[in-house]
Amino acid sequence: MNLSNVVIILSRPEESRNVGAVCRAMANNGLKNLRIVGKKENFDEERVRILAIHAAGIWENARFFDSITEASRDCVLCAGTTRRRGKKRGKLLLPEEFAAASSEITENGKIAVVFGNERTGLEEEELDECTMGVTIPSSEEFGSLNLSHAVQIISYEIFRKHLDEEKKVSAGYTPVSLERLDKTTDEIIENLQKIGFFKLAGKEDMKKFWTDILSRAVLSEGEAKYLEKTFTKMGGLFSKH
Repeated sequence: MNLSNVVIILSRPEESRNVGAVCRAMANNGLKNLRIVGKKENFDEERVRILAIHAAGIWENARFFDSITEASRDCVLCAGTTRRRGKKRGKLLLPEEFAAASSEITENGKIAVVFGNERTGLEEEELDECTMGVTIPSSEEFGSLNLSHAVQIISYEIFRKHLDEEKKVSAGYTPVSLERLDKTTDEIIENLQKIGFFKLAGKEDMKKFWTDILSRAVLSEGEAKYLEKTFTKMGGLFSKH
């Protein structure tokens, strides 16, 4: 587990002190890459620093974006944290399962973990921008976690995995980013559409399906190109009939 390739994304946080507490939670576990969906000027820097204490450097180097999609473009996978299950969310991994599943990826590619607004968590539209889900089990009587506590739990499991695998040999290839994966999924969708596999109205759902599946497969550049060639050839053969 390469901690420098782990990105924490806060989507629409409201409380400056919570952002500071998140910085401290990240620093406790060796994480430094913080990205925020929102504008820096909307936060009270003094309040951030009060809770961050000696982890203020994470705040100073934080990057700001307009959406989760933009914030995670250079990542191989993007995991949204949620305690609510939905029909489109698929299987939700436990924190330790997520750490284990993403460990090898971080040797050569970035992973993003997204945390929602303090009051509402991640909205359905925001979860749709993620490629997988992670959930932290909590009491049915009081299931809501403080933002920084949620970050601490996920970060701790990632840090534990890092300690367990400090000497692990690299997988030997660089996984493609979500931005690069767009080219592969576009190629797949274009050729599936050529053969009449789905109606035009289902195009976005089909693209989302393939993006989610392929991001979890952690494709190499060679594998991505092979998939593109396969579907291009399939579309070409169909057009000859």
